[in-house]
Amino acid sequence: MSSSEKAKISCLNCGATNNYPLVSKGKKVVCGRCRSPLPIPGEVLGLSPDQVAGLIQNSSLPLLFDFYSPTCPPCHMMHPVVEGLARRRAGEIMVIRLNVDESPEFAAHFGIQGVPTFIVFFKGYERGRSSGAMSETDFSLWVASKI
Repeated sequence: MSSSEKAKISCLNCGATNNYPLVSKGKKVVCGRCRSPLPIPGEVLGLSPDQVAGLIQNSSLPLLFDFYSPTCPPCHMMHPVVEGLARRRAGEIMVIRLNVDESPEFAAHFGIQGVPTFIVFFKGYERGRSSGAMSETDFSLWVASKI
């Protein structure tokens, strides 16, 4: 990895798109606009409902939401698939995992009726939704068709 390699990431506070230097592992990287700490590209993020609402409206990167329950076996089967996609598509998409048991009213707001449910948002609009477990290939192709 060269010192000039960067990945795009949206700020969780203001939504600004930033170029995250990939060689800065272990160092704090902040948003160029609001100076808030940036998430590491390729990580699956756990966010509060307030952060999610702001990110949907302000992010210039596509967002993949993984609605899950800790008691759901298909959800656990999908976790490594989702995490692998987040790493492979770092800088192209941000992945957010939301526990429906912790925020049932938030899940209801998005019309979640079963888990796992995946929703892709881009520039404030829902681009696609899928429920249930799927193979890694099918999941990757489904996400690619929505961003």
